[in-house]
Amino acid sequence: MKRSLAILFFTLVVTMLSFGIVIPILPFYVEAFHGGGLAMGFLMAIFSLMQFIFSPLWGSVSDRYGRKPMLLLGAFGNAIALALMGFANNLLVLYAGRALGGILSCATLPTAMAFISDTTSEEERGGGMGLTGAAMGLGMVLGPGLGGALAKNSLHPPFFVGAGLSLLAVILIWAFLPESLPIEKRDQSIHVRGPQLSIIWKALFGPLGFLLMLAFLHNFALTNFEGIFGYYAQRRYDYDPATIGLILTFVGLTSAIVQGMLTGPATRKWGDVAVTKASLFASIFGFSLMLLANSLATVILTTSLFILSNAMLRPGVASLISKRATSGQGMAMGLNNAFMSLGRIVGPLWAGGVLDINLGYPFVTGAVIMLIGFVASLFYLREGLPAKNIQSVSAD
Repeated sequence: MKRSLAILFFTLVVTMLSFGIVIPILPFYVEAFHGGGLAMGFLMAIFSLMQFIFSPLWGSVSDRYGRKPMLLLGAFGNAIALALMGFANNLLVLYAGRALGGILSCATLPTAMAFISDTTSEEERGGGMGLTGAAMGLGMVLGPGLGGALAKNSLHPPFFVGAGLSLLAVILIWAFLPESLPIEKRDQSIHVRGPQLSIIWKALFGPLGFLLMLAFLHNFALTNFEGIFGYYAQRRYDYDPATIGLILTFVGLTSAIVQGMLTGPATRKWGDVAVTKASLFASIFGFSLMLLANSLATVILTTSLFILSNAMLRPGVASLISKRATSGQGMAMGLNNAFMSLGRIVGPLWAGGVLDINLGYPFVTGAVIMLIGFVASLFYLREGLPAKNIQSVSAD
Protein backbone atom coordinates (compact mmCIF):
# COMPACT_ATOMS: atom_id res chain seq x y z
CA MET A 1 0.00 0.00 0.00
CA LYS A 2 2.84 2.40 0.83
CA ARG A 3 4.36 1.80 -2.60
CA SER A 4 1.04 2.53 -4.30
CA LEU A 5 0.61 5.78 -2.36
CA ALA A 6 4.18 6.78 -3.22
CA ILE A 7 3.48 6.24 -6.94
CA LEU A 8 0.25 8.24 -6.72
CA PHE A 9 2.06 11.00 -4.85
CA PHE A 10 4.78 11.16 -7.52
CA THR A 11 2.20 11.15 -10.32
CA LEU A 12 0.24 14.03 -8.79
CA VAL A 13 3.40 16.03 -8.10
CA VAL A 14 4.45 15.57 -11.73
CA THR A 15 0.99 16.54 -13.02
CA MET A 16 0.91 19.81 -11.08
CA LEU A 17 4.62 20.46 -11.61
CA SER A 18 4.05 20.07 -15.36
CA PHE A 19 1.28 22.68 -15.18
CA GLY A 20 3.48 25.14 -13.30
CA ILE A 21 6.74 24.43 -15.11
CA VAL A 22 5.51 26.01 -18.36
CA ILE A 23 3.88 29.13 -16.84
CA PRO A 24 7.06 31.29 -16.92
CA ILE A 25 7.71 30.14 -20.51
CA LEU A 26 4.35 30.70 -22.17
CA PRO A 27 4.55 34.53 -22.38
CA PHE A 28 7.74 34.26 -24.43
CA TYR A 29 6.18 31.64 -26.72
CA VAL A 30 3.14 33.86 -27.25
CA GLU A 31 5.32 36.85 -28.05
CA ALA A 32 7.44 34.79 -30.45
CA PHE A 33 4.25 33.82 -32.31
CA HIS A 34 3.12 37.48 -32.42
CA GLY A 35 0.32 37.04 -29.90
CA GLY A 36 -0.84 39.58 -27.30
CA GLY A 37 -2.54 39.59 -23.93
CA LEU A 38 -5.76 38.02 -25.21
CA ALA A 39 -3.79 35.19 -26.82
CA MET A 40 -2.05 34.61 -23.49
CA GLY A 41 -5.35 34.68 -21.63
CA PHE A 42 -6.92 32.22 -24.04
CA LEU A 43 -3.94 29.91 -23.68
CA MET A 44 -4.55 29.78 -19.93
CA ALA A 45 -8.35 29.61 -20.21
CA ILE A 46 -8.47 26.76 -22.72
CA PHE A 47 -6.78 24.42 -20.24
CA SER A 48 -9.40 25.20 -17.58
CA LEU A 49 -12.24 24.98 -20.12
CA MET A 50 -11.20 21.46 -21.14
CA GLN A 51 -10.90 20.45 -17.49
CA PHE A 52 -14.38 21.86 -16.80
CA ILE A 53 -15.84 19.79 -19.62
CA PHE A 54 -13.92 16.55 -19.17
CA SER A 55 -13.07 16.33 -15.45
CA PRO A 56 -16.56 15.03 -14.49
CA LEU A 57 -16.14 12.20 -17.01
CA TRP A 58 -12.96 10.55 -15.79
CA GLY A 59 -14.07 9.49 -12.32
CA SER A 60 -17.14 7.81 -13.80
CA VAL A 61 -15.12 6.18 -16.56
CA SER A 62 -12.72 4.78 -13.97
CA ASP A 63 -15.69 3.22 -12.14
CA ARG A 64 -16.42 1.30 -15.31
CA TYR A 65 -12.99 0.48 -16.72
CA GLY A 66 -10.76 0.55 -13.64
CA ARG A 67 -8.40 3.03 -12.03
CA LYS A 68 -5.11 1.99 -13.58
CA PRO A 69 -6.08 2.64 -17.24
CA MET A 70 -7.27 6.15 -16.36
CA LEU A 71 -4.10 6.95 -14.43
CA LEU A 72 -2.03 5.74 -17.37
CA LEU A 73 -4.14 7.85 -19.73
CA GLY A 74 -3.71 10.96 -17.59
CA ALA A 75 0.07 10.63 -17.24
CA PHE A 76 0.68 9.65 -20.87
CA GLY A 77 -1.67 12.37 -22.15
CA ASN A 78 0.22 14.92 -20.07
CA ALA A 79 3.52 13.81 -21.63
CA ILE A 80 2.15 14.04 -25.18
CA ALA A 81 0.62 17.46 -24.57
CA LEU A 82 3.86 18.88 -23.16
CA ALA A 83 5.91 17.47 -26.03
CA LEU A 84 3.47 18.96 -28.54
CA MET A 85 3.83 22.39 -26.95
CA GLY A 86 7.60 22.00 -26.88
CA PHE A 87 7.64 21.41 -30.65
CA ALA A 88 5.04 24.11 -31.39
CA ASN A 89 5.91 26.54 -34.17
CA ASN A 90 2.70 28.60 -34.12
CA LEU A 91 -0.10 29.58 -31.75
CA LEU A 92 -2.53 27.01 -33.14
CA VAL A 93 -0.25 24.09 -32.23
CA LEU A 94 0.39 25.67 -28.83
CA TYR A 95 -3.38 25.89 -28.22
CA ALA A 96 -3.84 22.29 -29.35
CA GLY A 97 -1.19 21.05 -26.91
CA ARG A 98 -2.65 23.09 -24.07
CA ALA A 99 -6.17 21.83 -24.79
CA LEU A 100 -4.99 18.22 -24.99
CA GLY A 101 -3.25 18.63 -21.64
CA GLY A 102 -6.46 19.94 -20.09
CA ILE A 103 -8.52 17.05 -21.50
CA LEU A 104 -6.25 14.19 -20.45
CA SER A 105 -4.26 15.33 -17.44
CA CYS A 106 -7.46 15.98 -15.47
CA ALA A 107 -8.06 12.22 -15.45
CA THR A 108 -5.33 11.92 -12.83
CA LEU A 109 -6.74 13.62 -9.71
CA PRO A 110 -10.28 12.13 -9.53
CA THR A 111 -8.91 8.69 -10.37
CA ALA A 112 -6.15 8.96 -7.76
CA MET A 113 -8.74 9.94 -5.14
CA ALA A 114 -10.93 6.99 -6.20
CA PHE A 115 -7.89 4.67 -5.92
CA ILE A 116 -7.31 5.89 -2.36
CA SER A 117 -10.98 5.35 -1.51
CA ASP A 118 -10.73 1.78 -2.85
CA THR A 119 -7.65 0.87 -0.84
CA THR A 120 -7.95 2.65 2.52
CA SER A 121 -10.14 2.22 5.56
CA GLU A 122 -12.34 5.07 6.74
CA GLU A 123 -9.80 5.85 9.46
CA GLU A 124 -6.92 6.05 6.95
CA ARG A 125 -8.81 7.85 4.19
CA GLY A 126 -8.37 11.36 5.54
CA GLY A 127 -4.61 10.95 5.55
CA GLY A 128 -4.67 9.51 2.06
CA MET A 129 -6.72 12.40 0.72
CA GLY A 130 -4.43 14.84 2.50
CA LEU A 131 -1.56 13.27 0.58
CA THR A 132 -3.16 14.31 -2.70
CA GLY A 133 -3.44 17.91 -1.54
CA ALA A 134 0.18 17.92 -0.39
CA ALA A 135 1.35 16.50 -3.73
CA MET A 136 -0.55 19.09 -5.72
CA GLY A 137 0.73 21.93 -3.53
CA LEU A 138 4.33 20.73 -3.82
CA GLY A 139 4.06 20.45 -7.60
CA MET A 140 2.64 23.95 -7.94
CA VAL A 141 5.35 25.45 -5.73
CA LEU A 142 8.24 23.67 -7.48
CA GLY A 143 6.99 24.00 -11.06
CA PRO A 144 7.47 27.72 -11.90
CA GLY A 145 10.92 27.96 -10.33
CA LEU A 146 12.13 24.82 -12.08
CA GLY A 147 10.65 25.96 -15.38
CA GLY A 148 12.33 29.34 -15.18
CA ALA A 149 15.70 27.81 -14.31
CA LEU A 150 15.51 25.28 -17.16
CA ALA A 151 14.66 28.04 -19.67
CA LYS A 152 17.81 30.02 -18.99
CA ASN A 153 19.31 29.27 -22.42
CA SER A 154 16.31 27.95 -24.36
CA LEU A 155 12.53 27.95 -24.01
CA HIS A 156 12.14 24.28 -24.93
CA PRO A 157 13.73 22.26 -22.05
CA PRO A 158 10.91 22.80 -19.49
CA PHE A 159 8.38 21.16 -21.81
CA PHE A 160 10.55 18.14 -22.45
CA VAL A 161 11.60 17.72 -18.81
CA GLY A 162 7.92 17.76 -17.84
CA ALA A 163 7.14 15.24 -20.58
CA GLY A 164 9.99 13.00 -19.43
CA LEU A 165 8.80 13.04 -15.81
CA SER A 166 5.29 12.19 -16.99
CA LEU A 167 6.62 9.22 -18.97
CA LEU A 168 8.47 8.07 -15.85
CA ALA A 169 5.13 8.20 -14.02
CA VAL A 170 3.60 6.09 -16.81
CA ILE A 171 6.30 3.44 -16.34
CA LEU A 172 5.87 3.37 -12.55
CA ILE A 173 2.07 3.06 -12.84
CA TRP A 174 2.25 0.35 -15.50
CA ALA A 175 4.95 -1.70 -13.76
CA PHE A 176 4.21 -1.33 -10.06
CA LEU A 177 0.71 0.02 -9.40
CA PRO A 178 -1.95 -2.67 -8.91
CA GLU A 179 -5.52 -2.24 -10.09
CA SER A 180 -7.61 -1.25 -7.07
CA LEU A 181 -11.06 -1.93 -8.56
CA PRO A 182 -11.70 -5.61 -9.38
CA ILE A 183 -13.80 -6.38 -12.45
CA GLU A 184 -16.65 -7.76 -10.36
CA LYS A 185 -16.97 -4.46 -8.51
CA ARG A 186 -17.08 -2.25 -11.59
CA ASP A 187 -20.29 -0.45 -12.43
CA GLN A 188 -21.27 -1.41 -15.97
CA SER A 189 -24.45 0.68 -15.92
CA ILE A 190 -22.79 4.09 -15.62
CA HIS A 191 -24.02 6.76 -18.01
CA VAL A 192 -21.12 9.14 -18.46
CA ARG A 193 -22.17 12.78 -18.46
CA GLY A 194 -20.33 16.06 -18.62
CA PRO A 195 -20.99 19.18 -16.55
CA GLN A 196 -24.68 19.67 -15.82
CA LEU A 197 -25.17 23.24 -17.04
CA SER A 198 -28.86 23.37 -16.14
CA ILE A 199 -28.09 22.48 -12.50
CA ILE A 200 -25.29 25.04 -12.42
CA TRP A 201 -27.64 27.74 -13.71
CA LYS A 202 -30.42 26.87 -11.25
CA ALA A 203 -27.97 26.83 -8.35
CA LEU A 204 -27.08 30.45 -9.07
CA PHE A 205 -30.64 31.44 -8.08
CA GLY A 206 -30.88 29.00 -5.18
CA PRO A 207 -30.09 29.44 -1.48
CA LEU A 208 -26.34 29.03 -2.07
CA GLY A 209 -26.26 31.33 -5.09
CA PHE A 210 -24.25 34.16 -3.53
CA LEU A 211 -21.68 31.79 -2.02
CA LEU A 212 -21.26 30.11 -5.40
CA MET A 213 -20.71 33.53 -6.95
CA LEU A 214 -17.97 34.12 -4.39
CA ALA A 215 -16.37 30.80 -5.40
CA PHE A 216 -16.41 32.09 -8.98
CA LEU A 217 -15.09 35.48 -7.88
CA HIS A 218 -12.14 34.04 -5.97
CA ASN A 219 -10.93 32.02 -8.95
CA PHE A 220 -11.65 34.87 -11.34
CA ALA A 221 -9.43 37.12 -9.22
CA LEU A 222 -6.69 34.53 -8.82
CA THR A 223 -6.49 33.66 -12.52
CA ASN A 224 -6.97 37.31 -13.46
CA PHE A 225 -3.54 37.61 -11.80
CA GLU A 226 -1.92 34.25 -12.59
CA GLY A 227 -3.16 34.03 -16.18
CA ILE A 228 -1.33 37.09 -17.43
CA PHE A 229 1.25 37.90 -14.76
CA GLY A 230 4.15 36.36 -16.69
CA TYR A 231 3.22 38.29 -19.82
CA TYR A 232 2.71 41.48 -17.78
CA ALA A 233 6.07 41.10 -16.02
CA GLN A 234 7.85 40.43 -19.28
CA ARG A 235 6.28 43.49 -20.92
CA ARG A 236 6.57 45.94 -18.00
CA TYR A 237 9.83 44.89 -16.33
CA ASP A 238 11.54 42.94 -19.12
CA TYR A 239 11.94 39.97 -16.78
CA ASP A 240 13.31 36.69 -18.11
CA PRO A 241 11.70 33.25 -17.45
CA ALA A 242 13.97 32.59 -14.45
CA THR A 243 12.88 35.80 -12.70
CA ILE A 244 9.20 35.17 -13.44
CA GLY A 245 9.57 31.62 -12.14
CA LEU A 246 11.20 32.92 -8.95
CA ILE A 247 8.32 35.34 -8.32
CA LEU A 248 5.69 32.65 -8.91
CA THR A 249 7.55 30.31 -6.55
CA PHE A 250 7.23 32.92 -3.79
CA VAL A 251 3.55 33.23 -4.69
CA GLY A 252 3.08 29.45 -4.38
CA LEU A 253 4.90 29.31 -1.06
CA THR A 254 2.82 32.17 0.34
CA SER A 255 -0.40 30.48 -0.72
CA ALA A 256 0.66 27.16 0.80
CA ILE A 257 1.67 28.76 4.11
CA VAL A 258 -1.51 30.83 4.39
CA GLN A 259 -3.87 27.96 3.57
CA GLY A 260 -1.95 25.43 5.63
CA MET A 261 -1.14 27.46 8.74
CA LEU A 262 -3.27 30.60 8.98
CA THR A 263 -6.72 29.80 7.63
CA GLY A 264 -7.69 27.32 10.34
CA PRO A 265 -6.78 29.53 13.32
CA ALA A 266 -8.33 32.61 11.66
CA THR A 267 -11.68 30.94 10.96
CA ARG A 268 -11.81 29.43 14.45
CA LYS A 269 -11.19 32.83 16.02
CA TRP A 270 -13.34 35.08 13.82
CA GLY A 271 -15.58 32.71 11.83
CA ASP A 272 -15.88 31.93 8.11
CA VAL A 273 -18.07 34.95 7.31
CA ALA A 274 -15.69 37.49 8.85
CA VAL A 275 -12.63 35.90 7.23
CA THR A 276 -14.34 35.81 3.83
CA LYS A 277 -15.31 39.49 4.04
CA ALA A 278 -11.83 40.45 5.20
CA SER A 279 -10.27 38.52 2.30
CA LEU A 280 -12.51 40.30 -0.20
CA PHE A 281 -11.62 43.68 1.29
CA ALA A 282 -7.88 42.94 1.42
CA SER A 283 -7.91 41.70 -2.18
CA ILE A 284 -8.95 45.19 -3.33
CA PHE A 285 -5.66 46.54 -2.02
CA GLY A 286 -3.79 43.44 -3.13
CA PHE A 287 -4.66 44.19 -6.75
CA SER A 288 -3.99 47.92 -6.40
CA LEU A 289 -0.59 47.61 -4.75
CA MET A 290 0.80 45.50 -7.59
CA LEU A 291 0.60 48.55 -9.84
CA LEU A 292 3.00 50.43 -7.53
CA ALA A 293 5.82 47.85 -7.64
CA ASN A 294 8.95 49.19 -9.38
CA SER A 295 11.68 46.70 -8.40
CA LEU A 296 12.06 42.94 -8.05
CA ALA A 297 11.81 43.17 -4.25
CA THR A 298 8.59 45.20 -4.38
CA VAL A 299 7.14 42.95 -7.11
CA ILE A 300 7.72 39.89 -4.90
CA LEU A 301 6.34 41.75 -1.88
CA THR A 302 3.17 43.02 -3.58
CA THR A 303 2.35 39.76 -5.37
CA SER A 304 2.84 37.86 -2.12
CA LEU A 305 0.57 40.35 -0.33
CA PHE A 306 -2.10 39.80 -2.99
CA ILE A 307 -1.93 36.03 -2.52
CA LEU A 308 -1.92 36.51 1.26
CA SER A 309 -5.16 38.46 0.99
CA ASN A 310 -6.75 36.09 -1.49
CA ALA A 311 -5.68 32.67 -0.22
CA MET A 312 -8.16 32.53 2.67
CA LEU A 313 -11.14 33.22 0.42
CA ARG A 314 -11.37 29.76 -1.18
CA PRO A 315 -11.41 27.66 2.03
CA GLY A 316 -13.71 30.18 3.73
CA VAL A 317 -16.29 30.04 0.94
CA ALA A 318 -16.03 26.25 0.62
CA SER A 319 -16.59 25.89 4.36
CA LEU A 320 -19.68 28.12 4.26
CA ILE A 321 -21.13 26.19 1.32
CA SER A 322 -20.60 22.92 3.17
CA LYS A 323 -22.12 24.24 6.39
CA ARG A 324 -25.14 25.84 4.74
CA ALA A 325 -26.08 22.82 2.65
CA THR A 326 -27.88 20.72 5.23
CA SER A 327 -27.83 17.68 2.92
CA GLY A 328 -26.48 16.83 -0.50
CA GLN A 329 -22.87 17.60 0.45
CA GLY A 330 -21.53 15.92 -2.66
CA MET A 331 -23.68 18.06 -4.93
CA ALA A 332 -22.79 21.20 -2.98
CA MET A 333 -19.06 20.59 -3.35
CA GLY A 334 -19.54 19.68 -7.00
CA LEU A 335 -21.29 23.01 -7.61
CA ASN A 336 -18.51 24.79 -5.73
CA ASN A 337 -15.92 23.18 -8.01
CA ALA A 338 -17.98 24.03 -11.10
CA PHE A 339 -18.14 27.74 -10.24
CA MET A 340 -14.43 27.73 -9.37
CA SER A 341 -13.72 26.25 -12.81
CA LEU A 342 -15.82 28.91 -14.50
CA GLY A 343 -13.78 31.55 -12.68
CA ARG A 344 -10.57 29.96 -13.97
CA ILE A 345 -11.96 30.19 -17.52
CA VAL A 346 -13.27 33.75 -17.44
CA GLY A 347 -10.45 35.30 -15.38
CA PRO A 348 -7.58 34.86 -17.87
CA LEU A 349 -9.77 35.83 -20.84
CA TRP A 350 -10.84 39.06 -19.13
CA ALA A 351 -7.32 39.89 -17.96
CA GLY A 352 -5.77 39.18 -21.36
CA GLY A 353 -8.37 41.26 -23.19
CA VAL A 354 -8.03 44.36 -21.00
CA LEU A 355 -4.23 44.01 -20.83
CA ASP A 356 -4.12 44.60 -24.59
CA ILE A 357 -5.79 47.97 -23.90
CA ASN A 358 -3.55 48.93 -20.98
CA LEU A 359 -0.99 46.95 -18.97
CA GLY A 360 -2.51 48.06 -15.67
CA TYR A 361 -6.16 47.34 -16.49
CA PRO A 362 -6.20 43.70 -15.26
CA PHE A 363 -5.28 44.90 -11.79
CA VAL A 364 -7.52 47.98 -11.84
CA THR A 365 -10.54 46.01 -12.99
CA GLY A 366 -9.67 43.20 -10.57
CA ALA A 367 -9.73 45.69 -7.68
CA VAL A 368 -13.08 47.11 -8.83
CA ILE A 369 -14.65 43.65 -9.13
CA MET A 370 -13.41 42.65 -5.68
CA LEU A 371 -14.83 45.93 -4.31
CA ILE A 372 -18.22 45.03 -5.79
CA GLY A 373 -17.94 41.58 -4.22
CA PHE A 374 -17.07 43.05 -0.83
CA VAL A 375 -19.96 45.54 -0.87
CA ALA A 376 -22.37 42.78 -1.91
CA SER A 377 -21.09 40.56 0.92
CA LEU A 378 -22.10 43.22 3.45
CA PHE A 379 -25.72 42.70 2.39
CA TYR A 380 -25.88 39.06 1.35
CA LEU A 381 -23.32 37.30 3.55
CA ARG A 382 -24.34 37.11 7.18
CA GLU A 383 -23.98 34.73 10.07
CA GLY A 384 -27.18 32.71 10.16
CA LEU A 385 -28.97 29.44 9.77
CA PRO A 386 -27.98 26.85 7.16
CA ALA A 387 -29.48 27.26 3.74
CA LYS A 388 -32.24 25.08 2.38
CA ASN A 389 -31.56 21.64 1.06
CA ILE A 390 -29.08 21.92 -1.81
CA GLN A 391 -30.88 19.13 -3.65
CA SER A 392 -33.63 21.59 -4.49
CA VAL A 393 -31.44 23.18 -7.15
CA SER A 394 -31.40 19.99 -9.17
CA ALA A 395 -35.14 19.72 -9.54
CA ASP A 396 -36.45 19.97 -13.05
